[in-house]
Amino acid sequence: MVDSQCTRCKALLNHTIVAMVAGQVVRVKCNTCGSEHNHRPAKEPKAATVKGAKAEKEVKAPRTRAAKAPAVSDEAVWEEMIQPLDPDLAVPYSMDGKFKANTLISHPTFGTGVVASCQAGKVEVVFKTGRKLLRSAC
Repeated sequence: MVDSQCTRCKALLNHTIVAMVAGQVVRVKCNTCGSEHNHRPAKEPKAATVKGAKAEKEVKAPRTRAAKAPAVSDEAVWEEMIQPLDPDLAVPYSMDGKFKANTLISHPTFGTGVVASCQAGKVEVVFKTGRKLLRSAC
């Protein structure tokens, strides 16, 4: 019997020795879960190192984030995209429908939206509440 780090249990547990090479344990079987794996002995704590004068560094000021430009809200983008389009001509959304960019669609949950881009099997639609990636036959 030997203590080993079990790969399945993720804990240091009692194991039965299965194989030894040159007097060293190389393969063990966990007495808790029954898995067989290479022996992983308990890790020994690292010795504390003494820091000398070279290890001392100047204390730097904490990092600050660069100021970002204010992001344009999805609602503002939606209002700009929907302005030239007629809401009465909105196409009802369906998962098997084919949509092109700048097409006005009517979704039963999210409301009226404008198709921003088409990808394989998906369309990105800008709604008043935000952007959504929806399934389609594009």
